[in-house]
Amino acid sequence: MKGKKVLVVEDDAAIRRGLVDALEFTGFSVIQAADGDAGLKSAMNCDYDLLLLDLVLPKRDGLEILRELRTARPTLPVIILTARGREDDRVEGLRLGADDYVVKPFSVKELLARVDAVLRRSPERPSDVRKLKIPGGVCDLARREVRFDDGAREELTEREIELLRYLASNSSRAVSRDEILARVWRLDPRGLDTRTVDMHIARLREKLHDDPQDPRVILTVRGKGYALASTEPPG
Repeated sequence: MKGKKVLVVEDDAAIRRGLVDALEFTGFSVIQAADGDAGLKSAMNCDYDLLLLDLVLPKRDGLEILRELRTARPTLPVIILTARGREDDRVEGLRLGADDYVVKPFSVKELLARVDAVLRRSPERPSDVRKLKIPGGVCDLARREVRFDDGAREELTEREIELLRYLASNSSRAVSRDEILARVWRLDPRGLDTRTVDMHIARLREKLHDDPQDPRVILTVRGKGYALASTEPPG
């Protein structure tokens, strides 16, 4: 992955040095931060391709950094570094949108394999769409809400945001239910009931004030799946 840049946020100096050396030896450029405050500042402001994030940090913990990062930069790949036995933290990190985790102590070979795997998958991630103009209002994905011209508002869940973002990044075509399960839910669609996608679409249409009998935002393409109607970023 020559030319890629990795941000390493890790307070243990020896571990951080080992990560930096291994990544640089493999051809990565590296930015590093030693505590939560510096890590959040770098995560929000620096230009990089992947974040390696320790969860237990001084000043500000890794989950807080991940939560803020996912609001501002929702498509950026993240691997969390976690101590053995902290299963709840790993689960919470994945729930907040981390792509993978590595348990300490870990081998350099395992870490680099996971970094390569996440970066290979990252082109499949939906582009960083932040706002969508819809009839009578705007979807503000960064703020996780729909705002209507009459002052009404609807809150969006993380799954609804991911679904809208994926449809927007593939707006030139219909997206099948199987593809949505694979790319948005990150599940193998074989043998799964795709009605869960239909139910999420129905709830999302309700929040968008999109008439299911005559939809103007999320279109049903018979025999193919769903497509986002022609939208444009708000001016």
